[in-house]
Amino acid sequence: MTTTPPATLVLGIGNLIMTDDGVGVRVVHLLQERYHFPDTVTVMDGGTLGLDLLHYLEGIRRLLVVDAVETGGPPGTLVRLTGDEINIAFRTKLSPHQMGLQDLLLVAELQGFAPEEMVLLGVQPGEIGMGIELTPAVEEQVEPLINAVLNELDAWGVGRVIIPGIPRDS
Repeated sequence: MTTTPPATLVLGIGNLIMTDDGVGVRVVHLLQERYHFPDTVTVMDGGTLGLDLLHYLEGIRRLLVVDAVETGGPPGTLVRLTGDEINIAFRTKLSPHQMGLQDLLLVAELQGFAPEEMVLLGVQPGEIGMGIELTPAVEEQVEPLINAVLNELDAWGVGRVIIPGIPRDS
């Protein structure tokens, strides 16, 4: 008997024109370019949509968010948060979309379809301001963040197929 893995959403959030705030979106774009995932997995650029993402959470059992996260550490510091740690992290508002994400998770819970398992993978930004380039400290963490996403998916039993001919650093 074959069992279908739980529905999983990998959600990159952030704003690509706000320097390091766009790191989560950049990571999911690279994942989309480099890999094919099973039909039970959605890899999505959530941008700054906040509550507009609510319907994407319906039927999702596992949510993996990739974002810039205020850790209080040096720029480029990687972080992995789970469950209630995610809500605590978003109490320190880093950018407007994070209030939207906190609201999104609260409304999903109130409507009875909050994901059973949530993980936030993030990096401490060096700068959040107008600009399209990541700071060097955050740029250096893009590949480690991609690897962290893949490791999390591996732990959840989610496979992938590498798209041939796509250069990668790892």
